[in-house]
Amino acid sequence: MVLNYIWISFFIIGFLAALYKLIVLGETDIFSTIVNGTFDMAKTGFEISLGLTGVLTLWTGLLKVGEKGGMTGFLAKIFAPFFQRLFPEIPKNHPAMGSIVMNFSANMLGLDNAATPLGLKAMQQMQELNPEKSKASNAQIMFLTLNASGLTILPVTVMMYRMQLGAADASDVFIPILLATSISTLAGLIAVCIKQKIKLFDPIILLYLGVLFLGEGLLVWQFSNMESDKISTISSLVANIILFSVIVSFIAVAAIKKINVYDAFIEGAKDGFSTAVKIIPYMVAILVAISVFRNSGALDFLTDSLKHLLTIFGIDTDFIPALPTALMKPLSGSGARGMMIDCMKTFGADSFAGRLSCTMQGAADTTFYILALYFGSIGIKNTRYAVTTGLIAEFSGLIGAIFIAYMFW
Repeated sequence: MVLNYIWISFFIIGFLAALYKLIVLGETDIFSTIVNGTFDMAKTGFEISLGLTGVLTLWTGLLKVGEKGGMTGFLAKIFAPFFQRLFPEIPKNHPAMGSIVMNFSANMLGLDNAATPLGLKAMQQMQELNPEKSKASNAQIMFLTLNASGLTILPVTVMMYRMQLGAADASDVFIPILLATSISTLAGLIAVCIKQKIKLFDPIILLYLGVLFLGEGLLVWQFSNMESDKISTISSLVANIILFSVIVSFIAVAAIKKINVYDAFIEGAKDGFSTAVKIIPYMVAILVAISVFRNSGALDFLTDSLKHLLTIFGIDTDFIPALPTALMKPLSGSGARGMMIDCMKTFGADSFAGRLSCTMQGAADTTFYILALYFGSIGIKNTRYAVTTGLIAEFSGLIGAIFIAYMFW
């Protein structure tokens, strides 16, 4: 229901903004820009879904191999004490636990291409346990919120763009991003735990979180002693070695247990293909609405109004040029990435705005995109409070990014 209201609002606000530009500013081409943008985004939505088909087919096939060989179950057991407290609805040793672990692991390594199909598989498995198929379960909301928080330990993509755009030290945003995304994850976790009455101060939860943040601290210490060009190279290498090692271990263990690996892969791959087709309408719907909101000038009007308001109260507005990245982030990952690149090109990769936009890009993931993708793939219509907790996580990270940027730069 919330997504429905937001979707309608984007079109209405976009239409009003376009009328203002036509009547007051005399921009006669504004409506053609909007209409062309809707066609382009509809095509983009289809292409994204089509692009997911191959990688989704691959990973659902590999997950089936891992499931039959027992590897996903083994990984689930390692994190079972932690995730059983966050996802009490999921039975012990259920395959969904393995997919959840794999999804979070891929996200933390910055491997988006692997994380998305793993997340879709986890949602499908949780849907099997969901008594009300059109209504999001507590476990699904917890999973979506933590995905929206976008906890990423190795922000390889952001550092790569900074390097390409001439940053003197492409990795100088590494620690700020790590801090901002940690804030996002903690805020989302706390919000869902309060709503679902989960004991956040459970000793097991605190132990696992403590180990995670201790690991982050050691990683920060290790990388702080490296040259910037080595950080991006080494982090990318380590992430991909880990990923490929997981693939090989899935296949090897299944083969040792005399599982027909090829047949298992094909069985899982068929599910991936059908899932990719199902998400096309949801992707087109959300991306077209975002296009209208952006191309109508509504987004620019929002940032300009905020800058004017802050100026009146004498508040520093150095962060305003990076704000389009933050405002676009909940709506479109590619849109936010475009805003980040535009900010660095306009103000410089090493400018305050340029660095802040990169920190915002890495601080969280894309709530509405994830919601449309994950819930759309399983036909969830009643999202309950998923949008609220997802945005709490996302905006906490983005606001944290602003304060952290002022501390660092």
